[in-house]
Amino acid sequence: MKTYIFFVCFFCAQFIFPRDVLRGEVCVETEPVYALFLGVPSPLDSASATQWAVEDAASAFSGMIYGWAFSYEPGERARGTQEFLELESLGEVRPDDTRLELTDAAIREGLFYIQADYAVDEAQEKRIRAWKSVSVSSAQSRGYGPLQGGQGVVERRQIKDAALKDAMKKAIRKKLRITERNRPRTANGYISLSKFPLYGMRDGMWTAGAEFRIEIKDIIPFAAH
Repeated sequence: MKTYIFFVCFFCAQFIFPRDVLRGEVCVETEPVYALFLGVPSPLDSASATQWAVEDAASAFSGMIYGWAFSYEPGERARGTQEFLELESLGEVRPDDTRLELTDAAIREGLFYIQADYAVDEAQEKRIRAWKSVSVSSAQSRGYGPLQGGQGVVERRQIKDAALKDAMKKAIRKKLRITERNRPRTANGYISLSKFPLYGMRDGMWTAGAEFRIEIKDIIPFAAH
């Protein structure tokens, strides 16, 4: 069966099953208009479409298991500083990981759905438990990014990641407004996905709706500089 892909429009929620398996459902559109922005031939063949799905699933599992270390500067107009977020990945699930499997596929209402499973090992399971500790709080937000990406963008993950990074920035900002009485100069900590993000397009922009787990480790106030 030949399948076509446009973009991953959303990911369904997933959870850990009794055999320590993470699960998520990747949904891809069947009209590959988005591929034109990157010069990708369209329609894609089924092998290419499946590879895109594997890459998106691996990226989401990486965000859930490992997450990122972050340094966030809220910025302040009066001080002439801009909002800034720097991320460092803490680990990766590779698309060729043999523990990542696509188990089921179905076409419903013109959308192609693929279910992805990932069997976590003991070390990864410990990381997931740590993300669920009492010191880590939850936040959700929606981020936006340019549909075609910016200068130097050469592949689709960079474009989607820009929308997800914007969602992270907003989630961290929201948490700091709750926990900090005064706007800090810099906040350092860790952030992960609590479930697969929901991707789509709106008003000519990529959107990424996501739920995060956030741990603030260090606050640097303006008074310290």
